[in-house]
Amino acid sequence: MRLRPIALLLSLTSLAARGDAQAASPELWRQVEIIRTAYGVPHIRAENLRAAGYALAWLQLEDYGPRTAMQILRASARMGLVFGRDSMAQDFLAQRTRRRAEDSWAKLEPNTRDIYDGFAYGINRYVVLHPAEYPATMPADFTGYDILAGDVGEPAYALVRRFLSKLDPQQFPPELPRRFAAPPSEGDDTAELTRDNVGSNAWAFAPSRTRSGKAILLRNPHLAWNSGYYEAHMTVPGHFDFYGDFRIGGPFAVVGGFNANLGWSTTNNAQRLEEFYTLDVDPLRADHYLIDGTSLPLQREIVTVQFRNGRGISSESREFWDTPAGPVIHRANGKIYIVKTANDGEYRGGEQFLRMMHATSLAEWKAAMRLHGRGTSNFTYADKAGNILMVWNAALPLLPHATGGDTLAIPVRSTNDMWTQYVPWDSLPQFLNPKGGYVHNENSSPHYTNIREPIDTLNAYPNFEKPSLSLRSQLALQLVGGTNKVSLEDVVQLKHSYRMLLADRVKPDLLAAVKAAKPTGDVAAALAMMEAWDNTSAPDSKGGLLFETWWQRYGTGLPDSLRYTRAWTSTEPVKTPYGLSQPARAVEAFAWAVAETARRYGAYDVAWGTVHRVRRGSVDVPVGGCGGALGCFRVLNFARDPDGKLQANGGDGWILAVEFGDTPRAYSALAYGNSARPESPWYSSQAELFAKGALKTVAYTAKDVDAAAVVRYRPGEKP
Repeated sequence: MRLRPIALLLSLTSLAARGDAQAASPELWRQVEIIRTAYGVPHIRAENLRAAGYALAWLQLEDYGPRTAMQILRASARMGLVFGRDSMAQDFLAQRTRRRAEDSWAKLEPNTRDIYDGFAYGINRYVVLHPAEYPATMPADFTGYDILAGDVGEPAYALVRRFLSKLDPQQFPPELPRRFAAPPSEGDDTAELTRDNVGSNAWAFAPSRTRSGKAILLRNPHLAWNSGYYEAHMTVPGHFDFYGDFRIGGPFAVVGGFNANLGWSTTNNAQRLEEFYTLDVDPLRADHYLIDGTSLPLQREIVTVQFRNGRGISSESREFWDTPAGPVIHRANGKIYIVKTANDGEYRGGEQFLRMMHATSLAEWKAAMRLHGRGTSNFTYADKAGNILMVWNAALPLLPHATGGDTLAIPVRSTNDMWTQYVPWDSLPQFLNPKGGYVHNENSSPHYTNIREPIDTLNAYPNFEKPSLSLRSQLALQLVGGTNKVSLEDVVQLKHSYRMLLADRVKPDLLAAVKAAKPTGDVAAALAMMEAWDNTSAPDSKGGLLFETWWQRYGTGLPDSLRYTRAWTSTEPVKTPYGLSQPARAVEAFAWAVAETARRYGAYDVAWGTVHRVRRGSVDVPVGGCGGALGCFRVLNFARDPDGKLQANGGDGWILAVEFGDTPRAYSALAYGNSARPESPWYSSQAELFAKGALKTVAYTAKDVDAAAVVRYRPGEKP
């Protein structure tokens, strides 16, 4: 087949780039071995950090297909050059971010740069050796700059769009929201989950609460099952021996896990990391603004992006304006609007995680956290020395004013009118070795991390998270807040609790209301079933399916103040909400739910697991767990399949429980497996294990890994 001139040019250019990258890249495959144990868990044994980064990139492409390479292509600002004009919009912002990465590169520690470089080499080699998986124009000359660019902090573009639409919904130019569109991300954490199901669970037990006298940590993020958690073990002599999750898309995406001395878990938290400000335009000088009594120029940048255009390559340019405090997002009525975002331009997130992976003590781990390279998330920690800790982590602006939120821009005439510093890391809410020997977080506010000590709901700063305690968190307190001593196996069992705490709180009122209505027929029989129901979402439990259907009917559209007899309040944080404020509505909803459940599933008394399934590959098995709004600790999100059954597709999915003795002892499960390729043996190998509430034994020591080895190879080895 003859190629058109431009196609031939692009192919030759691509091949030349691949050849140059291949020649420039050291043969890192010689310096690393991958050992896969049961369920396809990869154990990376690398001679150096570059080889470790190389192997991790190779594995992500091997197990997840082109996803990681495409994310790095976006970060390199070359989507338009590969796919054409329709894909170039994000390249303008990506080019600005990549330039920041280049400017910051030399400031990184050599160890961090080695990981980034190695990761780039791994992508390049995989693309060269697997050309059929990529477009003919796919580059294979990625560098550490491109990998770092994916980790550089950016302005709060998603909030900018929301702010601008509220600022002037009638007259606001429609091109500006698109101009500040955030680059799309595959496996968005919140795309398929309701607010109640997003987040994670994390526990830590002190030696005083464990049977072994050793600290125990539980890691259990709740995200969509396409979010790309990746279970792996990386060993580099003289650096670290780390086991945990490496998020698909880069070497230093959200990481949690453990080494021989300590471990940590992350859970989502809520914090205000950005503020909108207005500056006065200098009436005498175009494109200048007034601050501190001085007229200063706006910074103008023209960004030019190339894109593939049929038989040729074209380019377009866009204009961006900035101030030292943040980008200009709008100008109108003598005002310049800017957004100032915490961690905007921050490039040390990977460096922080690498230091945490290196850390051998609480002091070293906290020193790494003080970098503030990771600007969000609660961190729950445990170590071999017996320490447990929960930190409400944030690169939190130290505000000189009340927050303006999403709708108000704060007027600025002096530098002192806007935030310029962070709240010191040591001033953030922290709970170190508290009474009762436990800490926990399930995305509620930090105030109730441990209720054995006095609870202080007064926030020291206006942008601290407000007090909140979800039903899921309240159930967690019932599970962990006692005085009993637990083993690692006990923690695994507790984690898989199927209780629906909402049923405990509202079922008595529901039963009373339906009884008072003197039901007959199926409604009366369903009422008897509900009385006998154990208030769980266990696979064989009958009643939970009807209760869930009833609650959707009763509660939808009602604020908590009208749903419950008493809504949640910080004065009774572990007892509220409870009761039903509208018994007549509850009775109507119950009769409807009985008929609707029978219509959907053939009967109103169907067991939970008959409908709620784990379906992956050839696996199709019942599963227990429900939404956080129902008060389940084992959160699961479902999508309806064509046959009417509900398939788990998010929430609980990655579980790790570890005990810190002389040698760490751990169990884990990754529901959606270590590969997203349906043809892979690792695609569905853990699905049934997960559905049954079981975990696999983690192979951590070299001896255990060698004994459990299924496959050994050097990634990208020459044929």
